[in-house]
Amino acid sequence: MLEILICSLFTILPDYLYRHYYQGKRFGHEITLYSVWYELRWGITGCILLTVLLITIIFYNHPSTSNALMFYRTIPILPETPGRVEEVFVPVTGEVTQGQKLFKLDSAKQEAALETAKRRVDEIDAQMEMAKADIAAANGQIKEAQGALQQALDDLRTKQELAQRNAGVVATRELEKLQVTVQAREGQLAAAKAGLQAAETKISTLLPAQKESAKAALDQAQVDLDKTVIYSGVDGRVEQFVLKPGDFVSSIMRPAGIIIPKRIGRRQLHAGFGQIEAQIMKVGMAAEATCMSKPLSIIPLVVVDVQDVIASGQFRAGEQLVDLQQARAPGSITVYLEPLYEGGLNDVTPGSSCIVNAYSSNHDRIETEPSFLKRLALHAIDTVGVVHAAILRSQALQMPVKVLVLSGGH
Repeated sequence: MLEILICSLFTILPDYLYRHYYQGKRFGHEITLYSVWYELRWGITGCILLTVLLITIIFYNHPSTSNALMFYRTIPILPETPGRVEEVFVPVTGEVTQGQKLFKLDSAKQEAALETAKRRVDEIDAQMEMAKADIAAANGQIKEAQGALQQALDDLRTKQELAQRNAGVVATRELEKLQVTVQAREGQLAAAKAGLQAAETKISTLLPAQKESAKAALDQAQVDLDKTVIYSGVDGRVEQFVLKPGDFVSSIMRPAGIIIPKRIGRRQLHAGFGQIEAQIMKVGMAAEATCMSKPLSIIPLVVVDVQDVIASGQFRAGEQLVDLQQARAPGSITVYLEPLYEGGLNDVTPGSSCIVNAYSSNHDRIETEPSFLKRLALHAIDTVGVVHAAILRSQALQMPVKVLVLSGGH
């Protein structure tokens, strides 16, 4: 409507003034409601063409969108292991700090595993004490085997000396029996020494390794037990935390709720502009916004980034070929905007829907453009941005009326 009014000042109004003052035609006589089209046909036609041209120039060079949101991050509250809730420490909604307890799962299984791991460590400690006793016993066996071997050697030596002095005193069979006894005593001594070495190896290598493994299992059991208590990983606000003792929660089936982290730094608006405006949207463009949660206000913005891909064109490999007829409707150009002044979006509720206008600036091109006609056209393009700014302010004024009155307050 505003564009039609502006264009009529340059088309319909001059046509009417020409016919009234130059041709002498009067409104209500020669110019009536029935003859308006015929009498003012040139002005009406020019107004329509100029309006279409003006709207095209405005919306192309100074794009607008109502698809603008202030996104915010949410963190699902999920346990690392599934389980049944035993105790809840926070209400349905409220502020939480990093490291604060949220809820506790049933830990009977983890406590039993921890106790088993502790008993395993104690068992290995007992085995180490037993290994020390085995070493002492092996030393005793060695001394016993050494004594028996020495006794057998002495008996064999005595019999051999007697046999050398008098061949008939000692029987050959008895000498052979004593030699076999000496060999048996040597085997017993070697076995005793091997038993000592095995006991020393067990206490110096095997049991320490088993104890370290048992300690690692104990630490793992303690970690599993600690995982039954879920803590907040960030400062923020917990929402939709309707968890009750006895509920079953799982990282796959059912999260416990969500945490909205506290806002850090400057917030952004994310706006989706039409694909036809991809060549116009540039980093550094000035922009303005009015939001539902902050009515009757215009927020100055600046474009800080333009996504170089369109989300609707993304492709994920699968087992079937993609039929382009089944592709979704053309997507939009995602643009990231930040407030021009610090704290410009502080009063805007995260998730609020906004209307955003972006404005082209051809100031640098005008200074370097040698052609007068092109400079004039660029000046005109920058000037008509005022119309779009006026439309945005009109929308900001109409927004409360549309929401509270025309839509019944919804």
